[in-house]
Amino acid sequence: MREGAHPGRIAAYPAQDPCGGSRTSGNATRSSGPCGASFVTAAGRAARRSPQINTREPIIQESEQTGPGRTAPEQSRPAQSEPEATRREAGGAESSRANRGWWDRNADDYQVEHGTFLGDDRFVWGPDGLDETEAELLGPMEELKGKDILEIGAGAAQCSRWLAAQGARPVALDLSHRQLQHALRIGADGVRLVEADATALPFADGSFDLACSAYGALPFIAEPVAVLREVRRVLRPGGRFVFSVTHPIRWAFPDEPGPEGLSVASSYFDRTPYVEQDEEGNAVYVEHHRTLGDRVRDVVGGGFRLVDLVEPEWPAWNTQEWGGWSPLRGNLIPGTAIFACVRD
Repeated sequence: MREGAHPGRIAAYPAQDPCGGSRTSGNATRSSGPCGASFVTAAGRAARRSPQINTREPIIQESEQTGPGRTAPEQSRPAQSEPEATRREAGGAESSRANRGWWDRNADDYQVEHGTFLGDDRFVWGPDGLDETEAELLGPMEELKGKDILEIGAGAAQCSRWLAAQGARPVALDLSHRQLQHALRIGADGVRLVEADATALPFADGSFDLACSAYGALPFIAEPVAVLREVRRVLRPGGRFVFSVTHPIRWAFPDEPGPEGLSVASSYFDRTPYVEQDEEGNAVYVEHHRTLGDRVRDVVGGGFRLVDLVEPEWPAWNTQEWGGWSPLRGNLIPGTAIFACVRD
């Protein structure tokens, strides 16, 4: 039987219906953006074993980019026209296929453009720049040591790397193989990498103490309650899940960093997904809008208790523009919403 995920290797699992997603939305042109069992030590003390990954056969090897359900490397594919941006319905399976492919194709550019801001081992909750070192939304830093923590939509595992530095035992999960290859490139000491779907987490019930997601998975999923229920399942009683998403109010404004991004252009209540599609109408990128009330109801529907809702203010030190995020807009309207939830 194959060993589970461990530092320096990606454990891959077949995609489920429907999707996952990647960390912190945005790219060069878009800001869409078994176990936990205990064992007995030689001294007779009960100690908790780190979560182990179900031993399913990986579908992709680390040295390959292609495989079932994947596209060939960029240079081997013919040039394609720019996708059409529209608002239309997109279900779970279509969203999953589109976003897996998009992140695999665009991970390189994403890490080049945003890697400096994200750092190699920094835990930042969004383009606004709120840092977990200051926010402590997962709890006091000194209490993270020895905790089993799941990061969903981890991208290149920057947040997980920070957690490992605090003495935690993080597992970084993402739908995109290419993003996780970047995690290997940067270094995965102390971090286990898992390629899997956020709606079908390959872990036993009660495997983790904490879970987190910085712009990962939830914005890209048609049925977010399914993810929340899965996260609740793998958390131990009293476990906390903290996740960030684009602040819902941003969907009413043009995705522009300048003055043109300050005038309402569409209905905040229009929940039709944002879709980029190719010439044949196939989605190549999907992002789903939920109002603030929808997000709260999703949290409750997923079996959590909401204990905090943070809307970070734009800090004076942050002079960068990231897609539609900018100091101009950030000082006037919120760009990120962070939900802190507890599994009772």
